[in-house]
Amino acid sequence: MTALEPIYTADNCNFAYQLRWGVTIFWQRPVADSLWFSAFEEALKKDEIRILSWRWLRTDVMQFSVSTRPFVSPIFIIQRIKGRVQYAVRQYEPKALRAHYAIRSYGTQEREVIEAYIAKQPSKHPMATQRSQQVFEELAFVDSNVDLSIAHKTEHGDIWYNLHIVLVHEDRWRDVDAVRLKSTRDIILRCATRKNWRLSRCAILADHLHAALGCQVTDSPQQVVLTLMNNIAWVYGMKPILCHSAFLGTFGEYDQRAIVEPRSVPEP
Repeated sequence: MTALEPIYTADNCNFAYQLRWGVTIFWQRPVADSLWFSAFEEALKKDEIRILSWRWLRTDVMQFSVSTRPFVSPIFIIQRIKGRVQYAVRQYEPKALRAHYAIRSYGTQEREVIEAYIAKQPSKHPMATQRSQQVFEELAFVDSNVDLSIAHKTEHGDIWYNLHIVLVHEDRWRDVDAVRLKSTRDIILRCATRKNWRLSRCAILADHLHAALGCQVTDSPQQVVLTLMNNIAWVYGMKPILCHSAFLGTFGEYDQRAIVEPRSVPEP
């Protein structure tokens, strides 16, 4: 059987996004000379990773806040930051860093605010009739067993990777077919199960939808949203029901006001 060609691809979609991360790396032996930092920061720009701020939490713990583009995965951020640091300080210390790391998604709002916002969507966009309104109230999904405040732990890393995704129908077309809308919700749930994403909340509306989910460290935000978009297209007979765009936003337990953002030469 011939595989279906995806309707939505990285080449034909444009995403609005705000993707921010807090990254922590651990040093075995900090390097006192800070001249390496400028070259390290410039090298990261080639990887589409922009440093917003940094600080030494302790003499052996360094923290960054960074922004990225949708095709950049959290594991790529970690690999590039650690690799670029080690390369930059190689003349001082060949094995400067420990294996452990932490990465934490954050955004303009905290997790509780995002989840509450999604929960209110059916009442925020009321339908003309009580019967239609009830359909959308019943379509709202919440998994009380999913706690996106809890880190996913690996052998070397603590990972918080949460995404808020908004998808909009082409030309804001409004669908009130309860069976088809339920199929849309169900395909989102199946995608989450298949990809080991932790779907916290989902709101299906007549002309758009919201989802809050915890993703795998190897998945870029772009991969996550394209998977959802193409699976939803399958529900509609492989028709481009959605706009070739979406909103992607990271969030977590802290918002951007809680991130320390001094820009000064770091000193251990």
